[in-house]
Amino acid sequence: MNSALLLAGLWLAFGATHVMLSSHALRPKLVAKLGEGGFLGVYSLVAIAIFFPLVSFYLGHRHEGPYLGSLIGVPGMYWIMYVGMGFAFSLVVGGLVRQSPASIAPGGTEVRGVFHLTRHPLFMGFGIFGLLHLCVVAVHATELAFFAGFPIFTLIGTRHQDGRKLANADDAYRRFHESTPWLPLPRPSGVLAAIREQPIPIAVGIALTVVTRGLHPTLFGVG
Repeated sequence: MNSALLLAGLWLAFGATHVMLSSHALRPKLVAKLGEGGFLGVYSLVAIAIFFPLVSFYLGHRHEGPYLGSLIGVPGMYWIMYVGMGFAFSLVVGGLVRQSPASIAPGGTEVRGVFHLTRHPLFMGFGIFGLLHLCVVAVHATELAFFAGFPIFTLIGTRHQDGRKLANADDAYRRFHESTPWLPLPRPSGVLAAIREQPIPIAVGIALTVVTRGLHPTLFGVG
């Protein structure tokens, strides 16, 4: 259980630094001293300094603690996992190609591509990744601590972003916020619009899903 607690502590540190550094109280002071580019550099370095040890520690302590169960044997769960990961990777790639205006380094406010599905595609993609692994694959205490961190951080982080942006938003961002959903509900009209407007990023996301699934036993020792 000590490994699981340490993973939970690393997630807490990761989330706390994200929220604190981008808060209304601290960010303006840091930007005034470091400039926008310097602030983004410090913000990214702090995130990397916590997240890489988090992932590394989990990979070295997988399947520790009591076994908590798995749904992978339930009929249809394999395909739910497969399709869900394709959706998650597509959101991540689409969000990387077109930065959200709600993010720490904001992009444009036009509603295109995966923004028809959620205004936080990058965050939500990682949240779905964690939720699927948490609910479907074999879960020990360390898996619970590691994978649960993704959806929890996603929900808290995106709500924090929305509140921070709306506090000083212009009309363009408010229109973007009102026109985009928070949670990534795959409505048919939104999915079709995303595919039509971002076909290459979505194709890359699906291809990554297929490749990752094929290499999963080699990379992670789990079929």
